[in-house]
Amino acid sequence: QVQLVESGGQLVQAGGSLRLSCAASGRTFSSYTMGWFRQAPGKEREFVTAISWSGGITYYADFAKGRFTISRDRAKNALYLQMNSLKPEDTAVYYCAAVRGPRIPTLYGDYTNWGQGTQVTVSS
Repeated sequence: QVQLVESGGQLVQAGGSLRLSCAASGRTFSSYTMGWFRQAPGKEREFVTAISWSGGITYYADFAKGRFTISRDRAKNALYLQMNSLKPEDTAVYYCAAVRGPRIPTLYGDYTNWGQGTQVTVSS
């Protein structure tokens, strides 16, 4: 099992940037596919992006393409989400998620491990 703790969420103005981090514990972190999801008030949790265990394959939701970048540092057991050109509609709680194996799912039900979330608020 892997435990996940997100950080980096804060209030930012539209057009600004944020970098979210996810610290993972557990010696098998490198065998997990990692993802970011978000959930705005009154809405379902939605897929943002995911990265393969090797870091060589990434998937992005359409709204994230060109603005968000996912990366992982296997030596540090860390996952990152660089978010640029933020918009008010990006306001949400952002969650780090993990699932063991080579598959790269985009459905939140396919992930087995979750962090507690970090709040991102984008003001207009």
